Amino acid sequence: MLDALGRWARARRPADSADPADTPGPPDAPTARAAVALVLRRAASGAELLLIKRAEHEDDPWSGHVALPGGRQEPRDATLAETAIRETREETGIDLARHGRVLGALDDLEPRSGMSLLVRPFVAILGHDVALTLNDEVAAAFWVPLATLVAPESSTESIVHVRGVARRVRSFRHGEYVVWGMTERVLRQLLAVLSLPTFQ
Repeated sequence: MLDALGRWARARRPADSADPADTPGPPDAPTARAAVALVLRRAASGAELLLIKRAEHEDDPWSGHVALPGGRQEPRDATLAETAIRETREETGIDLARHGRVLGALDDLEPRSGMSLLVRPFVAILGHDVALTLNDEVAAAFWVPLATLVAPESSTESIVHVRGVARRVRSFRHGEYVVWGMTERVLRQLLAVLSLPTFQ
């Protein structure tokens, strides 16, 4: 499966190539930019994906959510791929530039909350296992077998509470964790790629 992802990536735009959306706008630009990383590793049971649980912070719109490593682009990031690499290193201790490689990007997304933010998901693979070192933005991190996400029973609807209001949302469940919102949409993209004939 991971080898097939490499073939998929070679047919896409190179992960380190810049496009206009890579260039940070001025501080008052209407659309901020961010990147997240779908970090994959090989395991005895098959490919696994890294997910994190964000720490509780009042100023974080995704406080406490299950998410992918990532964050907003900073002026020092020449491309959004660099943003994904830097944020992954800062949040989890995994240096994709040294211990893995970024294969390619999925389609850009924007939050459905109305926030003016472009988010680009990058698919990356580790060359070998790396110990996790979490910073204070991350409460927990765990590896999920891709086979678990593909299983029909993991895709469901869940009740979540957003600013005190209960909402029914599409989600993935893994043990005690509920994956919903933008992360759920990114994972749907990944699973759509994995369902291509290349992977059959």
